[in-house]
Amino acid sequence: MRTVFFDIHQQLKAKIIDFGGFDMPVQYSGIQKEHLAVRNSVGLFDVSHMGEVYIRGKNALKTVQNLTVNDASRLAPGKAQYSCMCYESGGIVDDLLVYMIGEDNYLLVINASNIEKDYEWMLNHNPYNAEITNASDDICLLAVQGPNSPEVVGKLTNADLSAIRFYTFTTAALAGFDDVMISATGYTGEKGYELYFDRNKTAPDEIWKALMEAGSGLGIQPAGLGARDTLRLEMGYPLYGNDIHAETNPFEAGLGWITKLNKEEFIGKEALEAIKSQKPARRLVGFRMTEKNKFPRKGYAIHAPSGQAIGEVSSGGLSVCLGYGIGLGYVSKEYAEQGTAVNLMIRNKAETAEIMQPPFYKKSKQ
Repeated sequence: MRTVFFDIHQQLKAKIIDFGGFDMPVQYSGIQKEHLAVRNSVGLFDVSHMGEVYIRGKNALKTVQNLTVNDASRLAPGKAQYSCMCYESGGIVDDLLVYMIGEDNYLLVINASNIEKDYEWMLNHNPYNAEITNASDDICLLAVQGPNSPEVVGKLTNADLSAIRFYTFTTAALAGFDDVMISATGYTGEKGYELYFDRNKTAPDEIWKALMEAGSGLGIQPAGLGARDTLRLEMGYPLYGNDIHAETNPFEAGLGWITKLNKEEFIGKEALEAIKSQKPARRLVGFRMTEKNKFPRKGYAIHAPSGQAIGEVSSGGLSVCLGYGIGLGYVSKEYAEQGTAVNLMIRNKAETAEIMQPPFYKKSKQ
C-alpha cells in the first residue's frame, strides 16, 4: 500500500521501505540530517499510514471506555489522550490516541501495522452497538515537528496555535482548505502539530507543497521514518511491535499512568488488577552505553555483571544529539533502578551500560 504522498517521496528520491504493509520513506537526505532539522528547526513527516477509526453514537463513550484502559470520560471536545487497548490477559492489542471530536463522537488513531487487527477487535467487542467506522483510507496525516513548527503552520492558518496546548486540538482552514484538524500530541519531544485532513475534500499534494514553501526560509526538511524512530528513542517513547505488544502489559511497560483501574469495567481490567497487585517481575527501562562507539540493537541480551541473563533489548541505536548508544529493554525488576550497571551482549562480548530513566534527550518545552 501507498499513501497519497508516494509520488512526492519518489520525486525527492527518498529511500522507500515496507513498513506495516506500506511503502514509506525511511530517509531523504539522511537520518542524522533529518533528525537534527527536527531538533533545531522543523521537519515534515508523512504519517498517513496511521489508522483512524471513528466511534460514534449515543453509546460511543461506553464503547471507548470498554475498549481502552484510560478514562475517556475525562475528555472534553477538543481534548485528546494517550491510551491502549488490552486483551483479556492484559497483553497490549495496540497503543493509540483518543480524540473527543464532540459529544458521541470519538476518533481513535492506531498504528499502521495494526489497522485491520484493531478494527476487527473493535467490531468484535462492541456490546453497546456503537457506530464504528474505519476511515483510514480517507484521512491523510502530516506531522510538522520542531521549534519552528508554529511559524510554519501559522503562515497557513488563522487558527490560534497558542491555544493548542499539548494533547488538545482544533479544526480550522489551512492552506486554503477547510476542516483540517490541527493537534499537538507529538512523538519527537519537540513542539509540533499533526494535521488530519480528508483526501477527498482537499488536495494533499498542495498541502504538502504549501508547508514546504512556508518553511523554506526556516530550514524545513522532509523527514522519514528513520528520523522518527531516532527522535522517539531519544525521548524513550515506546514503539508497538518492539517495546510493547501482545506479550507485554501496561504495568511492566511503564504505562500504569494511563491504566485507570478505578473506572468501570473494561477489557483486561481483571487481569490488570491481578498484575498490579502481584507486581510485574520485569520492567521496561532505558539504558545508555558506557562507551560511545557501542550501539545496542533489538534482541541483544542484557546480562547482570555476574553474567546472569536478566533481559533483552527491545529498541536501541545511536542518540544523534548525544553521541552515544541508548536503548529500551525489559529487565528483571531488581535491576531496573536508575544507575544500575548492566552488560549488553554485542557480538558475544559483554559491553557495559547503565540503567537511565528516559528521556535521554531533554526536550524543548511544549
